[in-house]
Amino acid sequence: MTDRLYIFDTTLRDGEQSPGASMNTPEKLRLAYQLEKLGVDIIEAGFPAASVGDFEAVSRIAEKLKTTQVAALARTSKTDIDKAWEAIKHAAKPRIHTFIATSDIHMEYKLNMSREQVIQKAIEGVRYARSYTENVEFSAEDASRSDRDFLCKVFEAAIEAGATTVNVPDTVGYAIPEEFGELIRYIMTHTPNIGKAVVSVHCHNDLGLATANTVTAIRAGARQAEVTINGIGERAGNTSLEEVVMSIHTRPNFMPVFTNINTENIHTTSRLVSMITGIIVQPNKAIVGANAFAHEAGIHQDGMLKNPMTYEIMKPETIGLSQSKLILGKHSGRHALRSHLKDMGYDLSDEELNLVFTRFKEIADKKKHVMDEDLEVIVTEGILRTAETFKLEYLHVVSGTTVYPMASVRLNINGRTVQGAGYGNGPIDSAFNTIAKLTDAKSELLRFTVSALTGGMDAQGEVTVRLRENGLIALGRGSDPDIITASAKAYINGLNRLEYLKTHPVIASDGL
Repeated sequence: MTDRLYIFDTTLRDGEQSPGASMNTPEKLRLAYQLEKLGVDIIEAGFPAASVGDFEAVSRIAEKLKTTQVAALARTSKTDIDKAWEAIKHAAKPRIHTFIATSDIHMEYKLNMSREQVIQKAIEGVRYARSYTENVEFSAEDASRSDRDFLCKVFEAAIEAGATTVNVPDTVGYAIPEEFGELIRYIMTHTPNIGKAVVSVHCHNDLGLATANTVTAIRAGARQAEVTINGIGERAGNTSLEEVVMSIHTRPNFMPVFTNINTENIHTTSRLVSMITGIIVQPNKAIVGANAFAHEAGIHQDGMLKNPMTYEIMKPETIGLSQSKLILGKHSGRHALRSHLKDMGYDLSDEELNLVFTRFKEIADKKKHVMDEDLEVIVTEGILRTAETFKLEYLHVVSGTTVYPMASVRLNINGRTVQGAGYGNGPIDSAFNTIAKLTDAKSELLRFTVSALTGGMDAQGEVTVRLRENGLIALGRGSDPDIITASAKAYINGLNRLEYLKTHPVIASDGL
């Protein structure tokens, strides 16, 4: 018998807790639309009590989504639960997700509570959440390091109080697959009323075992998997949605479950998350990495030409990859662009299309062909980056073997135009120095990464920077056929994200 596995996506909550991956409300809303199109069952939209910005984003998502459940995270306190409900009360399918830690180390050093007090708080929190909605999830934070019998008692009490889903988080990525599978089986056989709730798992990747632990838990009886796109999340990240879903899709004989995920939308969703967060997907990442369906070895290439299944266990089309991407050029019109963008998953308004079309023509004049990856960049930069403190208006760089590198820059800062020039060790350094001087930036550059979005000599360069200022960390991303311009855009994008973080303070959710 095949059971349904519910996919609970927490990219917008736990995924956003990746250092520097904060998203603004328009970005979160666009990603939520894409997750709904992907077929995710539950979207954890955020932690409303964390900040005004998070509350606003969760509220907007709850109002707009039509078919997907929208969950809001809350501690077991009444104020958190009130905030959560206020944010999701207009959702078509609202869920309150409340949690408290159950491991001895967390109870002693973080909560300063006894086991009896934790059970009572769990009961009170779930019961209060049930006063708002019947759809209540309870999580036992750090469950994998908790005493098994105590964990069963907590879950029994939470279910008795009204929880319809109980979640078993491997909060710090400590578990080993065999051990974690045994834990799930133990919970299911030693919690008397477990049949009244769906058992969920939420695994972190500190030992690189998040997907393995999740798959093992599913085989042991868990029927909800908490995941993120590209596996982003705190520290080493979370279980990757695409890895779990495609494991089930590829090995149905070992995985007695099915999901409602539209796998053809996986690649587009992965790219969107990467563009919004600025976190580059590593080339050898399973399923969605650039090399996942690439073959260079001669023996592999020979086998692929004879039968693709010799070296590919999945068809690229299954996750939305296509071999024919060179479609649009400088002679293409608005209608063709709109139609192609719709096929890619972007249903734009007339105003949004006008913004994208202008940028599309600029790129098309520089490149012979505009590829899907280029269009994704144009959409992201043209629509998702609307509220910016700093905007690049002009950049001119002089560099070479016989001249000292110098950059001239003109910026728009909150509607005011400023310009200046500066020197550096190279063209990019001089551009960064000048931008820092004009913006009075005090941030430290932690990382600078360059990659090509597509193949060919005219490929757009994609630059990612990581900035730190007063304990805040932000990722910036920029792309352009000119790598120096792409670098300037990335640096300015990072500065804008720092400005956003300064005005949107976030309190810790403790995490799961």
